[in-house]
Amino acid sequence: MLSSRNNTQDAMDLAHLCNDASAIRLILTDIDGTILPYDRSVVSQECRDAFHAAYDAGIHIGPATGRGATRVPSVFEHDEKCYATMLAANGMQVILDGQLIYEAHIPHEALIHLASVIHELPDCGMICFDGPQALVVEGTIDNLAKSFRSYAATARLVSEVPSFPVIKTNIFTPPIQEKTAEIVALLRREVPEIDYSLPMPGFVNTTPRGWNKAAAVDYLAQTLGIAPEQVVVFGDSGNDLEMLSHVPHSVAVAGATDEARAAARWHIGSCEEEAVPQAIKKLAQGLWPFTN
Repeated sequence: MLSSRNNTQDAMDLAHLCNDASAIRLILTDIDGTILPYDRSVVSQECRDAFHAAYDAGIHIGPATGRGATRVPSVFEHDEKCYATMLAANGMQVILDGQLIYEAHIPHEALIHLASVIHELPDCGMICFDGPQALVVEGTIDNLAKSFRSYAATARLVSEVPSFPVIKTNIFTPPIQEKTAEIVALLRREVPEIDYSLPMPGFVNTTPRGWNKAAAVDYLAQTLGIAPEQVVVFGDSGNDLEMLSHVPHSVAVAGATDEARAAARWHIGSCEEEAVPQAIKKLAQGLWPFTN
């Protein structure tokens, strides 16, 4: 990952970028619970307008989401400017100006090991994705529905871990925070080749060890040739923690988990109040929207 300070001279050279809206060149935001309320399937027109304002101001902007890339366009009603730049599947897919520039895969042997551990856990399961199609490798569709109903609606049972390179894999557990955390602690001991994050009770994200949204932000910033201080990120939950704690200008919305709030430098209003679109519009105008 990039360091936010390489040496003393670099720190002095970049000092003018702090809290300077005109210096911001990249904005990335989580989707669910950050710009999209959990009871809605598409973002608001105000949100799309804000993305357009940033895009038209020459700022690269897009989602940084746990959703795979094929599940993002519908959230923005296929408005391509809103996701031409994107971190999908928790950074496993990095897209810049509509082009896939990096893609990570979870090691196949690690997935087989993970599936064998999940097989022994009651009421738990594992899904791998083939594009937008959820494949239930372990567990039942009924138990998946308790944790992520929209995935369960079109999920298909399979008998083994897919042989193709897998980008996105999730684990589902009983939808109780303490139970999910307990299972994740077990998986970290048993299958350490994989990193795990908790966006919500009952559902767990996976990435190759050492790769996450923060690493993907660094990769994208390096590709753009910009400093960490020229990036703003927004988030609200467990799969945003590395990104929020790593990026200097990180922002948590009201209603974020305690961990996400603690990790973020700045704090704003709620997803339902359109706090993120309002902040993006100010950044697009060259105004600094954060005060706390």
